[in-house]
Amino acid sequence: MKYLISLLLLAPSLGLWAQQTKTLTRIAFGSCSKNDSVQLWPEIIHQKPQLWIWLGDIVYGDTHDMKVMRSLYDGQKKDPDYQRLLNTCQVIGTWDDHDYGENDGGKYFSRKEESKAELLRYLDVPAHDPVRKHTGVYSAHTYGAGTKKVKVILLDTRAFRDTVIASKTPGRRYDPNPQGDILGEEQWSWFEEQLKNSDAAVHLIGSSIQFLSNEHGFEKWGNFPRARQRMLDILVRHKIKMPLILSGDRHIAEISKMSVPGLPYPLYDFTSSGLTHTLSPSLKDSSEQNPYRISKWVVEKNFGMILIDWTGATPSLTLEIRGKNPIPWDSPITIR
Repeated sequence: MKYLISLLLLAPSLGLWAQQTKTLTRIAFGSCSKNDSVQLWPEIIHQKPQLWIWLGDIVYGDTHDMKVMRSLYDGQKKDPDYQRLLNTCQVIGTWDDHDYGENDGGKYFSRKEESKAELLRYLDVPAHDPVRKHTGVYSAHTYGAGTKKVKVILLDTRAFRDTVIASKTPGRRYDPNPQGDILGEEQWSWFEEQLKNSDAAVHLIGSSIQFLSNEHGFEKWGNFPRARQRMLDILVRHKIKMPLILSGDRHIAEISKMSVPGLPYPLYDFTSSGLTHTLSPSLKDSSEQNPYRISKWVVEKNFGMILIDWTGATPSLTLEIRGKNPIPWDSPITIR
């Protein structure tokens, strides 16, 4: 009898182990979801992802009241199509401002520990998971085995972020904070350790806010230029294989690319936002300035797909911006 009990206790861990050792070929991600709006879950499920990654704004809480936050998460989770997604693939994620609890919030938000508990509850994070032992919700996940490993590093751009500086320029919300930081020393140290010890063939770095796009006046890494440069320096120092940044927040979709001196691969930033609402459709024939953009600027509801081909000597990644249409909004972009 005691052996049966032991096996039952081990069953969840064995199931997670089976998921994490399976070779990933189809990954979906997205952000910005209001659970009182029409969702894209049927379209996402149709793509048969093995992993779904939340890039923040899972719900729009903007509240210090954690009963309200829990109610919103529960409403999202009870959606029948979202339940279908949970039954077909693993789900992981990080937060952005609205599910953190404060619009454009940073390290001074007073309920971040309580809010963290609600997010981890929503994501069904086990009690023994390392994310529960530190401030913030940053986490790392490795999938596959041998030469077919994918490492997903999800950053927390809220719990440690310094104050943003309001802009006096019309049309801009923020100006750069030259000395400010985003990740905090604790998270920077952890992030570098994740890269230093990684033998993964593909590295997906989840950031709720955009990293490469730097012209717009809203939230972005460019508002903290020292932090942005520090990230680039770390990526160069460790020369990680196949780095791809995933971002959300902006209520648009686009793919950006930048050559970084010292980095063996171009750096890509794949932005997908939002699942239920975007900028005005009247903007579809115009776009913000972004010299790094290599895709269309999509303002229809969207999610991102990453398809990994392991048949060559090195993996190749195909990036697709998808929505309600049966085909991608733009020609897929392949990274080799």
